[in-house]
Amino acid sequence: MTKNCEMKLLGSVGSSFVTRVQFVFKLKSIEYEYIEEDQRNKSELLLKSNPALQRVPVLFHGDEHPISESLVIMEYLDEIRPDIHPLLPSNPSERAQCRLVAYTFDTLCYPWMKEFMITREEERREELKQLIIGGYIMLEEAFGKLSKGKAFFGGDDIGYMDIVVGSFLGWIKFFVIVFNFNVIEEDRNPRLTKWGKSMWSHEVARSVIPSHETHMDFLNMIISKLPPLPVFV
Repeated sequence: MTKNCEMKLLGSVGSSFVTRVQFVFKLKSIEYEYIEEDQRNKSELLLKSNPALQRVPVLFHGDEHPISESLVIMEYLDEIRPDIHPLLPSNPSERAQCRLVAYTFDTLCYPWMKEFMITREEERREELKQLIIGGYIMLEEAFGKLSKGKAFFGGDDIGYMDIVVGSFLGWIKFFVIVFNFNVIEEDRNPRLTKWGKSMWSHEVARSVIPSHETHMDFLNMIISKLPPLPVFV
């Protein structure tokens, strides 16, 4: 990433929400400066720029107010660079459907996946496994409607929903390696299975999705912030 750019991104390596923004930067050929945030010791820059939520990503664009939350940043970048790789469909109803599915993914699927990784209770993990499977069956159905029979949620090329879900493809692979759990399985998610292969073959996806080792480091950081288990005497 180039320094002294008009745009700066405050993020943390391994965060899928930061990956989303990097996806858009790459697709739209936007130069930016990347600033790494230490999640264990939050910086003054983060606390001042996103005081309410205190989390990354945060986008700085010239003298404009800092912009936080990945979905908001994605739409902002799409609006200021509408002529280069537009992300959302032109039809208002289809745009609304994309936003609804993205919101559902972020408020259901992501929290379930995160809790699955950090929970210490096997019974709860099994419950979460079933919830995650159901969530990705929902995504399978959404893909059928939004893709219109083409390779991506966005049709012929990567669009808004491809980035929203695709930013978690590294974690989906991580689930297989670490937990022996196929979040996307061909028998129940045939269209998403094919979509995943199309995403991994896309040069932008391969360049921005973090490695397994990066995800492991990120998960260890999250676990280190959890309260210790109670000790019973």
